[in-house]
Amino acid sequence: MTVKALGYVVIQATDLNKWDDFLTNVVGVMSAGEDETGARLYRVDARPFRLRIESGPEDRFLTAGYELTSGSFDETLEIIRNSGQVVTLASDEEARLRGVDALATTNDPAGNGLEFYHGDSVSDEPFLSPLGIKKFVTGDMGMGHAVFAAPDFRKSHDFYKAIGFADTDIPAISPTGPDGPIMHFAFMHASNGRHHSIAIGEMPVPPSRCIHIMLEVESLDEVGRAYDRVLAAGCPVSATIGKHMNDEMVSFYVQTPGGFDLEFGYDGMQINPEDWQPTAHEEVSQWGHVWAWQEEMKKQAASASEQETI
Repeated sequence: MTVKALGYVVIQATDLNKWDDFLTNVVGVMSAGEDETGARLYRVDARPFRLRIESGPEDRFLTAGYELTSGSFDETLEIIRNSGQVVTLASDEEARLRGVDALATTNDPAGNGLEFYHGDSVSDEPFLSPLGIKKFVTGDMGMGHAVFAAPDFRKSHDFYKAIGFADTDIPAISPTGPDGPIMHFAFMHASNGRHHSIAIGEMPVPPSRCIHIMLEVESLDEVGRAYDRVLAAGCPVSATIGKHMNDEMVSFYVQTPGGFDLEFGYDGMQINPEDWQPTAHEEVSQWGHVWAWQEEMKKQAASASEQETI
């Protein structure tokens, strides 16, 4: 397998201070200041940054940066070109700002932003969460995962398999119930133990250009404390605390200032990427994870019922 892990994400924001408040005072990541372009950098471990927030005219997700295994950089870029996607090699200066040796930018077939790189770096300054979080679960498993929309599911799925991801769980479910439309999903792993480093869902691409990203902590208490902070700050809760069926992650979802969600979780399943056999779970969660859109649908149904009885 050629993809090592999710290294970082880049986000565009109309208000950098909103993101700073959200990341440091709610999520608990460490501010690493600004680079010379004015982008704000945030750490969750020894890497110089895992989240890069750039000022811009829209609130949206820009790109997910994936680290490639040694010697696979040129080969992977050629595979992407052969798939019909445009690849742009970054300058040495652009690579330096990412903290990598070489960098290329592209998009998947749905237009979701991707970067691929090799040669990573670490900071001499120790990680220190402003909220006392001892550790985010990263290391060889990378930052976490990113989830994107794939209107042409088969084309996107084939693309990600071609460039070095492999299927972990490939369900086809109806989120709205047994009579609702079937949606295909692919949860895909890289060459590390994290259950999935990327996932795609058969749905229209949202304005935010991302469904969600995930950060993992090493204790259930940290998830509970983060959930309390989300509620105290009045951040929109996209899903209550629950446990997923496929990766067994205990987590909740909160809407970020960029419009997409952040999953904050604990105790995700770890796999052996060399011999994993893909599953196809039929349920999203074992318990919990009541979604905001589900609650809204219930309210609309109740309102419609009341109107019919008047």
